[in-house]
Amino acid sequence: MGSRQIANHRADAEIYHGEALCKQKYRELLGEISLPGGLLPLDDVVEVGYNRTTGFVWLTQKRKKEHRFRSIGRSVSYDTEVTAFVEERRMRRLTGVKSKELLIWVTISDIHIDDPGTGKITFANPTGISRSFPVSAFELDEGNSGDNKK
Repeated sequence: MGSRQIANHRADAEIYHGEALCKQKYRELLGEISLPGGLLPLDDVVEVGYNRTTGFVWLTQKRKKEHRFRSIGRSVSYDTEVTAFVEERRMRRLTGVKSKELLIWVTISDIHIDDPGTGKITFANPTGISRSFPVSAFELDEGNSGDNKK
């Protein structure tokens, strides 16, 4: 599904290659849409694309990555392709991201900050069930905590 969407949005997109440039560009994008910089702690990103007209973003990495956000006790899995439609304080129709809840992996389809004053960020799955956490758990320092698994 993601590859097909990427092909559809590629024509008018800004596309970047190379690990260092890609990491810089997706972190800049998170800042641009007012989401925390450590939200996507990805490694070996080989391509980042952003179609500003449609709001479609994609990140391609060499291999899947699992990351544990220690301060909230949650493991998150990032597929080789992560896609989303972005807007101010929100990523919707997200693909390629799952969170471990008890013993099962749950797809995350929406991430948003409704009111920045609350200091909370909400993650929702396709069925509409959501959970909120402190935004501080996803700041860049947390993303670089070294508690990563490949």
